[in-house]
Amino acid sequence: MAAAQTEHEVPKSMLCPKFLHSNSTSHTGPFSAIAELIDNAYDTDVNAKQIWIDKTQIKDIECLTFMDNGNGLNYKSMHRMLSFGYSNKKVVNGKDPIGIYGNGFKSGSMHLGQDVIVLSKSKNDLCVGMLSQTYLERTGAEEINVPIISIKKPEAKHFSVMEEHQASLRDILDHSPFNTEEELLTELRAIESSCSSTGTRIIIWNLRRTSSGKPAIDFITDRYDIRIPCDDLDSSDPDSKYSLRAYCSVLYMKPRMQINIRGQKVKTQLISKSLAHIAKDFYKPSYVKKRIPIIFGYNTKSKEHYGLMMYHKNRLIKAYHRVGCQKDANNNRGIGVIGVIECDFLDPTHNKQDFVYTENFRNTIRNVATKLEEYWRQIRFKRKNSNRSNNVPIEEEEKRPDQNWAQCDKCQKWRRMPDGINNDKLPEEWFCYMNPDPQFRRCETMEEQEDPDSEQPANPKTYKIQEKEDKKKQEKTKQFEKTSTPKKTRTPKEGASASGVSTSSSHQVRTEVFSPSRLKRLQPTTPQNESKRPKLDGPKRKLVTDMSPSSSTTPPTPVPHKDLNIDDNLLEGSSTPAPTEPTLHPVGVRTESDPMDSAYVAFTSPWNSYVDEPTVNYIIPQMRDEEEMRDKSIQIWDADEEDEEEIWDEIIEISDEEEEDEEMRGKSTQMRDEEEEEREEMRDKSTKMQGPRVKDEEEMNSSTAANDGAKVMEEGMISIIQAQEEQDQLMELLQSVFNERDSFKEKVGELHAQLELKKQCAEKLSREKEDLTRRLDQSRNELWKLHLKVKQLEEEKATTAGEPRDHGRV
Repeated sequence: MAAAQTEHEVPKSMLCPKFLHSNSTSHTGPFSAIAELIDNAYDTDVNAKQIWIDKTQIKDIECLTFMDNGNGLNYKSMHRMLSFGYSNKKVVNGKDPIGIYGNGFKSGSMHLGQDVIVLSKSKNDLCVGMLSQTYLERTGAEEINVPIISIKKPEAKHFSVMEEHQASLRDILDHSPFNTEEELLTELRAIESSCSSTGTRIIIWNLRRTSSGKPAIDFITDRYDIRIPCDDLDSSDPDSKYSLRAYCSVLYMKPRMQINIRGQKVKTQLISKSLAHIAKDFYKPSYVKKRIPIIFGYNTKSKEHYGLMMYHKNRLIKAYHRVGCQKDANNNRGIGVIGVIECDFLDPTHNKQDFVYTENFRNTIRNVATKLEEYWRQIRFKRKNSNRSNNVPIEEEEKRPDQNWAQCDKCQKWRRMPDGINNDKLPEEWFCYMNPDPQFRRCETMEEQEDPDSEQPANPKTYKIQEKEDKKKQEKTKQFEKTSTPKKTRTPKEGASASGVSTSSSHQVRTEVFSPSRLKRLQPTTPQNESKRPKLDGPKRKLVTDMSPSSSTTPPTPVPHKDLNIDDNLLEGSSTPAPTEPTLHPVGVRTESDPMDSAYVAFTSPWNSYVDEPTVNYIIPQMRDEEEMRDKSIQIWDADEEDEEEIWDEIIEISDEEEEDEEMRGKSTQMRDEEEEEREEMRDKSTKMQGPRVKDEEEMNSSTAANDGAKVMEEGMISIIQAQEEQDQLMELLQSVFNERDSFKEKVGELHAQLELKKQCAEKLSREKEDLTRRLDQSRNELWKLHLKVKQLEEEKATTAGEPRDHGRV
C-alpha cells in the first residue's frame, strides 16, 4: 500500500494497530489503567460529580463498565479522545487538568481489555465510538481505524445517522456486543436513567488475562470491590496495592468526585487531615516562587503503612514511598509517619505512577527525607517532656485523627466535624444539613478555608535547642576532666587566682594555686596559736594552722584584723574565735632575686587585694619552703580526711542510737511486767530507810519519775491498741470492697456472655443475608436469561411470519 501523502506530496506517518498493545504495556497494573479513565471524568472539561465502576455481562461476555454524569462528548471531542497525542484541556476556575499527554484513555483501556466502546450523551448530540484490536485484526487494517457515529433525534427503537457515518455504524454493529440499533439505544438511555441528562458510558470486553491464563482482575473475592489477585500478600503492603476501593480512597489529595464501585460508594478521605500528631513544614526549591507545604503525621490505621504520599495536580503519583531513615530496616526511626506533598513542580511519567528521575526530583526526596526525620525527632522529644511516665512507644499506641472531615454527597464540599465525632459512625449518605455546626449546614456555604502558608509556622525544632544545650554541657564536662588530675590535688575554681611563675632556663620553680575559698583553711597563725586547734562541735572541718616557716629570717608584717576585707563565712563559723591581730604570711608569685642565684625566691602575697597595706616581700630559702609547702598540703588533706571520718563516725553513732531506741521500745513489754514489783520494792524501801531528810526526798523524787515513766508507757500502749483497732476496721472495709469487686466481675461476665451471643446471632444473620443475596443474584441472572430467550423466540416468530427486519439505515 502506498504511503498517504499531503498536498505537498510529503508522506504522512502511519500508526500500526499493534501500537495499541505496545502502548498499553506502559501501565504496571490494572489500577493505574483504571485511574486514567477516572481522571478523564474528573477533569474540569468533563466536570463529573459521580462515576460508577462495575462488572456486567452482555450476551455471556464479561465486561468492565465505567459511567459518569459529566458534560458528555460530541463528535469532535470523541474523535480527539480516540486519537493519540491530542489534549486541549485548560485550566477552569483555577483548577489544573490532570491529563497532559493525550494518551491516558488509549493506554488505560487497551491495558484492561482488547476492545472498548464509548457511548456519550451531551446536550445536543448522541455519539458512539469504538477502539478495538479485534476489529482491526478481523478487517486486516494497516492503520488504526476508529468507527464513530453521531446520532440525531433517536426514535423509540431506531435512529438515523449521516451518510458519511454509515460505514462506521455497520462496523460497530458487526464487531461489538451490540448487534442492533435498539441495543445501542438501550445503553444510551441507561446514561440518562442512571445519572443525569448528560454523561458517558465506557464498556470494555475481552478483558486482559495473565500469562497463566487467569483473569488479571479479581471480581470474586469481594463482591463489592475489584481486586488484583495476590498469592503472597505481605502485612507491610497497604490495602491500596491490591484493593481498588482502598486505592480510590486516596487517589486524590482533595477529592471532588464521588466514586462508586460495584454499587457501593467509596469512602474517600482527606489524607492530609486524617493523620495523628499533624505538623506542617515547608520546602522551597530554588526554581519555584513560593514554598511547598509538607504535611507530616502518624497513620491511625496501621503502623506498617508509612512513607511519602506524592501528588501531582491533586492526583496520586507515588504512594507510601519510604525515604531517608525509613529505608533502614534495622531501626524504628520514621515508622508509621506519613508525609503528604503536592509536587506540581516535578514531571510525572506517562503512566502517572512515578516521577521522572531528574536532579530536581532527587533534591526533593533528599530534603523531604531530612524534614521527615526532624519531625520524628521533634515528636519524640515533645512526648518525652510532656509525659515521662509513659513508656509505650508512640508507634505502638492507639491513635485517632487530629481532625474529622465529612464530604457532602450533594455538593461534594468537605465539612469539618466537631471533636469527639467518629466518622465511622456517620451514615453512608451524609449531607450538609446533618452538620452539627450550624454555620456550615447549607450547601451554598463555602468550605472552611485553610490558613495561608505565610501565616502558618513551620514545624518547631525545639529538640535542636535541647541538643545544643546537652552538647555544651558535654564540652564543659570534657574541659573539666582535662583540667583535673588523677591525684588528690586541688583544682582552681572559677574566679580563682593562680600565682604567676618566673623561671629560669636551668631551674624549674613549682607553683601553688590559691583561691579565696581556701583562705579559711590557710589562715596564718601567730606563735601563740601554733598549737593544733581543738576539734569543734559537729562535723566541722579542721584547720591547718602551722603555715609559717620554722626558720624564717624576716618576721612577717602584722596586719590589723579590722583591715581585712574577708567575709566572716570564710572563717570556721561562730564557734571558732577569730584572732585579734592575725599575722599574715604573704604567699604568691615567686620571683628570683638574682638569675644566677636560685637559693632565694621572693614571694608576693595574694591577699594584697584584700589588704590596704602594700605588698610585703621577704626572702626565705627556696628548698626549705618547697618542703614545708608540701608538708602543709599533706596536713590539709589529712585534716579533710579526718573531718570526713568524724562525720561518718557521727552518722554511725546516730544509727546506733536509733537501734538502741528500737531496743528500748522492744523492752516496753518487760517494763510493764516489772512495774508492780518496783512499786512494792519502793514501798518497802521507804519504810525501812532511815537517814537524813535529803535522802528521803531524793528517793521520793526517783520513785515519782519512775511512776511518770510508767504512765507514759501506758499511754503508748493505748495508742498502739487504737491503731490496731483502726487497722481492723480498714481490713473490714477492704473485704467489703473485694466482695463488691467480685460481684461486679460476675456481672461483667454475664454481660460478656450476652455480647458473645449477640455477636453469634449477628454473624448468623450476616451469613443468611449473604445467602439470600447470592440467591437473588442467581434469580436475576436466570430472569435475564429467560428474558433473552423470550426475545429470541419473538424474533424467530417474526422471522417465521415473514416480517421484514428494517434497521432504519439511511
